[in-house]
Amino acid sequence: MNYTQEEKEYFMNQALTEAKKSLEKDEIPIGCVIVKDGQIIGRGHNAREELNQAIMHAEVMAIQEANRVEGNWRLLDTTLFVTIEPCVMCSGAIGLARIPHVVYGATNQKFGAAGSLYDILTDERLNHRVEVETGLLEDSCAQIMQDFFRQRREKQKVEKEALKAQQGTVSDS
Repeated sequence: MNYTQEEKEYFMNQALTEAKKSLEKDEIPIGCVIVKDGQIIGRGHNAREELNQAIMHAEVMAIQEANRVEGNWRLLDTTLFVTIEPCVMCSGAIGLARIPHVVYGATNQKFGAAGSLYDILTDERLNHRVEVETGLLEDSCAQIMQDFFRQRREKQKVEKEALKAQQGTVSDS
């Protein structure tokens, strides 16, 4: 699990590739990969809207795939790379899967549970603690999120203006 900086950046770029899959489906662009012995054994991206399931976060999808690949619910000797700091649910899933190492790109000031709002992964009251590394390709990981939300706000503004214009046309008739 001692990866070089170059290897870590490669895996985080793979997580960014997963995030772009979410982006293509108008989902919040978060991506994740789980690595064991230098090989990706699980991939995931946000798919809540696509699958109409609140729990379909990138980390959960990657954990499910890694469980299938390993044939085990315990993901020992693995590293999870995710573009954004895990939320409470995902931090819980990471702990329950016994993933020992998490690397994330950008913090999540609104929902983060790996150091921002909460610190579930390193909480000494829990029976499993995770080594956490932050800030890997932080600018790229934050930028994809910022772009998504900026475009979403612009789209909502255009839709709102179009609705107003349409309502104005209807009332003029």
